[in-house]
Amino acid sequence: MKAVVYEAYKGKLQVNVVPDPEPPAHGVVLKIKATGLCLSDWHGWQGHDPDIVLPHVPGHELAGEIVALGSEVKNFKLGDRVTVPFVGGCGSCYQCHSGNQQVCDNQSQPGFTHWGSFAEYMALNQADLNLVKLPDNINFETAAILGCRFITSFRAVVKQGNLKGGEFVAVHGCGGVGLSAIMIANAVGAQVIAVDINDKTLALAKELGAIAVVNSKNSGDIVGEIKDLTQGGAHVSLDALGHQETCFNSIANLRKRGKHIQVGLMAGAHKYPQIPMDRVIADELEILGSHGMQAHKYKEIFEMIAAGKLSPQRLLEKTVSLEDSVHILPKMNEFKSSGVTVINSFE
Repeated sequence: MKAVVYEAYKGKLQVNVVPDPEPPAHGVVLKIKATGLCLSDWHGWQGHDPDIVLPHVPGHELAGEIVALGSEVKNFKLGDRVTVPFVGGCGSCYQCHSGNQQVCDNQSQPGFTHWGSFAEYMALNQADLNLVKLPDNINFETAAILGCRFITSFRAVVKQGNLKGGEFVAVHGCGGVGLSAIMIANAVGAQVIAVDINDKTLALAKELGAIAVVNSKNSGDIVGEIKDLTQGGAHVSLDALGHQETCFNSIANLRKRGKHIQVGLMAGAHKYPQIPMDRVIADELEILGSHGMQAHKYKEIFEMIAAGKLSPQRLLEKTVSLEDSVHILPKMNEFKSSGVTVINSFE
């Protein structure tokens, strides 16, 4: 099969012919139909994830068709259209037994702990626990958009943030994660303030439901602007980028007893950000993380899509080929796109 491979961190990305995968007894092999390009893939290529073993195939936002089944798989069949959250559970640890596969103690992550979806085919573990059957109304490209950024934002807004209609939410960073969060927050009736450095992206944020935008590159006081717009501070604020500055601002712009949700991956030089802990204590702020979403929770998203409350396909900026991806991935940290790029051609 063809796959994007790199043999060294920050090394050359190229499409190579590599052996086809075989399904484990509890797993499947998918023919990949669509897969998103995500900043997390860039972090992996940079060497920010210790689980990656070289040579490596990236890719973790995926949808495809089952073409091979392990002998122990009970709930899926050949030809099923499926997707998968980017964190796979083992099915044996305490977290999995409690229904929290997104923080499994022995988790697998396509494109990180094993070869990923920038390929014609990919093997997945623990299929009965981790795979999600796609409804007929959701195509492969839309399903790929869900795989990491959208589900992480959904859980951040709905579960971790417990956001309610009428409340103010600030979203710092309007890439795929941030735009997903804006759409979801708007769908639950919240008032969204979008923060980014790109006017084109901020225009899209308004189309997706933001009531106001702040260009942080032009602002002399981001926190002050957001507190003014939210009449005293956001009830919930998300760092959707994963940067020391956006993390600090997201906490600092909260009203008393507000919640900061860290959604953007903090890696490299941004692992240990400064936090205004004096305000956390004095204002009784909460700091929470959001790390994907469980496969068994997808039903709520599917229902909201079917009802017309969510339209993740609006986040699709462009589709590209496998060959194109080797040129796009190294530049993802330049944040030039204003939506999600999906690979849907593997020839």
